[in-house]
Amino acid sequence: MARIVMKFGGTSMAGTERIRRVANIVRKQQAAGHEVAVVVSAMAGETDRLINFCREAHALYDPAEYDVVVASGEQVTSGLLAMTLQSLGCKARSWLGWQMPVNTIEAHSKARVETIDAPEMIASMEAGAIAVIPGFQGVSADRRITTMGRGGSDTSAVAVAAAVKADRCDIYTDVDGVYTTDPRIVAKARKQKAVTYEEMLELASVGAKVLQTRSVGLAMKEGVRIQVLSSFGDEDAVPADEMPGTLIVSDEEMDQLVEQGDMERQLVTGIAHDKNEAKVILTRVPDKPGAVADIFGPLAEASINVDMIIQNVGRDKGETDVTFTVPAADLARAQALLEDRQEQIGFNRIITDDHIAKISVVGVGMKSHAGVASDMFRALSDRGINIQAISTSEIKVSVIIDEDETELAVRVLHTAYGLDAKDDAA
Repeated sequence: MARIVMKFGGTSMAGTERIRRVANIVRKQQAAGHEVAVVVSAMAGETDRLINFCREAHALYDPAEYDVVVASGEQVTSGLLAMTLQSLGCKARSWLGWQMPVNTIEAHSKARVETIDAPEMIASMEAGAIAVIPGFQGVSADRRITTMGRGGSDTSAVAVAAAVKADRCDIYTDVDGVYTTDPRIVAKARKQKAVTYEEMLELASVGAKVLQTRSVGLAMKEGVRIQVLSSFGDEDAVPADEMPGTLIVSDEEMDQLVEQGDMERQLVTGIAHDKNEAKVILTRVPDKPGAVADIFGPLAEASINVDMIIQNVGRDKGETDVTFTVPAADLARAQALLEDRQEQIGFNRIITDDHIAKISVVGVGMKSHAGVASDMFRALSDRGINIQAISTSEIKVSVIIDEDETELAVRVLHTAYGLDAKDDAA
């Protein structure tokens, strides 16, 4: 018998029919002898609807009251799932964020879990009840409801799994695992049996939408094993215990899986892409101490995240060009902010381009093998794809290219690194 936390996203909870499907999946896990807690998101589209209500009520709404409103979506689905489980003969109850409680650091709409008081809920689970928990929400030190921002239900699930010392946290989504790349672009993309926390963090940060970055970071910190599964299988689908999805595990467990012959160690784990980037070039920036701080300090103060940064070779007149990327949604703000400080920074011209894409190659094998980056550059060059910027980390190489060449680049690199599924397994 194991203790398992199961998390279901908004598409899985979109309506009573899908909630009943979820209830059947949960019931089967308990029937297999496991202690089960379930974390749920609001119905698909519900959070956006509630946010719009807040904006209509007051353009400068109170963040604390905003949290009261948007947290209600998960409260509805937790109650409906508990009712549905009861209709199937299961003992179940909902546990709202303030009832356990889930204690968070007070920062409305972007709270972080500090502690979870789980003994009472654990006792209920040990007595045979299924705990149903609304994700995304907690309570502050002054007993106000808080929410954790977009993707917060994944973080809630991992935090609950850590608090109850779960054997595994199963995150059910509209995909059945983590693939070597987007299957909509590459038909021969392969589902991974397992990836490491570090690899999943990098993949999530560069465009893979399977898991929220903060949830993976928390799982890595707390040692919570995650499994990514699909909630849209047939009634007779393979049970989760037989691990049909993708496990997110530590380096040590990955080594054990390789030694046991359960999977092969790969040089590259996946290819990710992100079209939500924009490039900014500042020309003829003074090449002197403090010049770069004058550029990026104001951007940081405005909470504009800067990704790639390239400072070109200095000119003869003590000047240089500085290139960097920001989220496309922040481009207009970044441009306006820099133009307001043009005299202070001392640049000549600002050039922007939001028609770009970031392509990333990720894999822990890069730590011990040379040539991964050069293989990437050569494969793109052979297909005439121009690289506009490059950034690297220990297990990742990212490049900026023209947005129109995104899908071609992903397919070329997927083949170049031998990630295509074999014909008999495709």
